[in-house]
Amino acid sequence: MDALISMSPQALAAQLTLGLINGSFYALLSLGLAIIFGLLNVINFAHGALYMLGAFVAWIAMTQLGGWIGQPDLQINYWLALLLAPVVVAAFGILVETSMLRRLYKLDHLYGLLFTFGLALVLEGLFSQWYGTAGQSYAVPEALSGPMRIDELRMVLPKYRIWVVFASLGLCALTWWGIERTKLGAYLRAGTENPKLLKAFGVNVPLMITLTYGYGVLLAGFAGVLAAPVFQVSPLMGSNLIIVVFAVVVIGGMGSIGGAVLTGLGLGMIEALGKIVYPQASAITIFVIMVIVLMWRPAGLFGKTA
Repeated sequence: MDALISMSPQALAAQLTLGLINGSFYALLSLGLAIIFGLLNVINFAHGALYMLGAFVAWIAMTQLGGWIGQPDLQINYWLALLLAPVVVAAFGILVETSMLRRLYKLDHLYGLLFTFGLALVLEGLFSQWYGTAGQSYAVPEALSGPMRIDELRMVLPKYRIWVVFASLGLCALTWWGIERTKLGAYLRAGTENPKLLKAFGVNVPLMITLTYGYGVLLAGFAGVLAAPVFQVSPLMGSNLIIVVFAVVVIGGMGSIGGAVLTGLGLGMIEALGKIVYPQASAITIFVIMVIVLMWRPAGLFGKTA
């Protein structure tokens, strides 16, 4: 606590900014998990591997695709990769959902968790075999390279990290609006309560579930593309993050869209402050908070109680 009090305002603002960047990734990944669990009741343990897949698809498209198709001079820029890689991940997720995951919906939740955990291990194993475990990287676009000076706070921040915060929170806000304020979102919420009644009104519930799963993993792929220049591309980048993201979802409330976003941001900031107050325990701060929250409110901060 003394370290926190003695910090200059500029140093404190810099640390909180770092927490905001990490919290943005937590929020975006947690949002995808919350959407999938809210409608499908599936604990998608493959979410971290799909996040990794998005980063690898972007890296391959930007650095190796030209050589694969015999045109070494062909290059896909960052902006095109940011659009294409999440779509590729979503298409893969839809293929998995329609061919395998759909068969497990009527079974216990444990089967879905075991399947997605196995899928994560397969993806991580394949990419480790193909590319090794060393981190890969690609350059950020020129418009996002270099520092940005914030005179009011006497800070200099990388432009790319500022872009990550705005892109992540913008997509989170757009997703929340789509689910909470649109007709399609109303169908999705109704599908979580009574899918049989919704089907009786002519709504194609299986297609809606498939597209929802696809969008949830699209968010993971988008986060992977954003994260690659910050954390580097590695087969293990998802497994290093997914446990923290699950803790965020549990604290916010399983299936709560707003809870996932707000909790992700808040815990990112708390984690950053924890590194100042007691660095040795900063790695377990989120899990301590999870235990306290579950003892006080088992459904999570924003979850619905039974």
